[in-house]
Amino acid sequence: MLTRISSVDHVKSKEVVFSSTFQIGDSSIINAFSRALAVQREAEIFFGDEGNFPSYPVFKKPLTLPIIDEPINMVRHNLSPIIKVNNISLNAVAFSSVLHVGNSKNISLEARIKHIRQLLPERH
Repeated sequence: MLTRISSVDHVKSKEVVFSSTFQIGDSSIINAFSRALAVQREAEIFFGDEGNFPSYPVFKKPLTLPIIDEPINMVRHNLSPIIKVNNISLNAVAFSSVLHVGNSKNISLEARIKHIRQLLPERH
């Protein structure tokens, strides 16, 4: 992997959460995995035994990645040995995402979220 110097003058971020990565500099491997149950209820009722991920198929289903069989030709001319960034300003990096200034060899990211809405029965 080619190495260059990564330089960032100023970073302003409120949050980096839930299996996310904020990295300045080179990396060989970045792996991020996040899963969440997002339950929206019309009434504020909470049960202590909630959150059984294996009971939802979305968390057990194997991830199918597309096969990339296209030839990729790339020519690079790095005139400067420095990756220079002046300012980064962001609200959040979340749910298996990456903010990376530098070179990367392998990056694997996965986020699985099950959204559930629970409404009260209609009254007639």
